[in-house]
Amino acid sequence: MRQSEIAGVGHYVPSRVVTNADITELMETTDEWIQERTGIRERRWFEEGKDTTANMGANAARKALEMAGLQPDDVQMIVFATLSPDYFFPGSGVLLQRELGIKDPIPAFDVRNQCSGFVYALSMADQFVKTGMYDTVLVVGSEIHSSGLDISTRGRAVSVIFGDGAGAVVLRPSTREGHGILSTHLHSQGEHAEELIVKEPGSNRNNRVQYVVENELDMYPYMNGQNVFKHAVVRFPQVIKEALDQNGMQPADIDMLIPHQANLRITQFVQQKMGLSDDKIYSNIQRYGNTTAASVPIALSEAVAEGKIKRGDLVCLAAFGSGFTWASALIKW
Repeated sequence: MRQSEIAGVGHYVPSRVVTNADITELMETTDEWIQERTGIRERRWFEEGKDTTANMGANAARKALEMAGLQPDDVQMIVFATLSPDYFFPGSGVLLQRELGIKDPIPAFDVRNQCSGFVYALSMADQFVKTGMYDTVLVVGSEIHSSGLDISTRGRAVSVIFGDGAGAVVLRPSTREGHGILSTHLHSQGEHAEELIVKEPGSNRNNRVQYVVENELDMYPYMNGQNVFKHAVVRFPQVIKEALDQNGMQPADIDMLIPHQANLRITQFVQQKMGLSDDKIYSNIQRYGNTTAASVPIALSEAVAEGKIKRGDLVCLAAFGSGFTWASALIKW
């Protein structure tokens, strides 16, 4: 069975920069409070009338395709990871197909696994390339969180964390033996589903929109931060070690770890647990906040652009989030 490799990467973030100082104008908080708890200094928020989940994904995808030396019409399948689709339905995958001007009736589908969504999507795409069903698969993570946050003191524990952006990769069959995606590892634990959730408007209510309005329910994210943190710092090292063990490797073999950018304290804990030096782990949460499904591909794209990942490096992607779900991918670059 052949292996797939990442032939191109790209990312896009909105031009609107929202600093912690800007946030203090909207709610009772401080720059010190935000940085101490999350490590975030600023984030990007979309501009209405300019940015959409699909077109941000398209901007990232064009860059990935250009790096791969391909055109949109070369794409044979789209896998789109997002928790913030442009429409309730159809999914953003078909909207991305339209944004890119792809006329062929290729398959396109969405993956809704939130923070681990991109790694899940990458794993799915990897199977299609490995089996020979498709040669060129576009994998995108794109999110607009800012339009769905409670931008008030009541919602500050969640709202200061999230930002908007998109990242993309192009998967192709590997042309170098032993290089490409070595393995992927996916997990979930649904008993914790309500620990990080947007509950309303749920489809299991009659006249769901009217129900939310009449009962004055909010549709904002809820997070049990302490419990999420507690599980994240366990699952991150576990799923990274799982990938290494399957391939007969040790943490010292990792050249670059790209973790989901959830919280700088979580990243630092994982770094310490795995015994990795500062040059072997990539963090950009300081600039972008948590962009859920977009965070891993944005960080991967930046690391490649900055020359921090080079040919032959062992790269590990890892994520944990709502569901709870967690995942990893080990890649020989």
